[in-house]
Amino acid sequence: MTDSGDLRYLVVRNDEEQYSIWPEGRDLPAGWHAEGTSGSREECLEHIEAVWTDMRPRSLRVRMESADV
Repeated sequence: MTDSGDLRYLVVRNDEEQYSIWPEGRDLPAGWHAEGTSGSREECLEHIEAVWTDMRPRSLRVRMESADV
């Protein structure tokens, strides 16, 4: 399946603050929420690259921060 360029996507994020893209108009999988950005596949992936700077899951970051105290 190729991306025809006319498909639109949503940037989605889960409770662990991990990002992905999802085709606009389809029901989101359980545990994922629309982040507020939509556009072409490339636009969405560029946005994710800009905002998802720490790839560690949220629970791991919290655990590591509490260990530093």
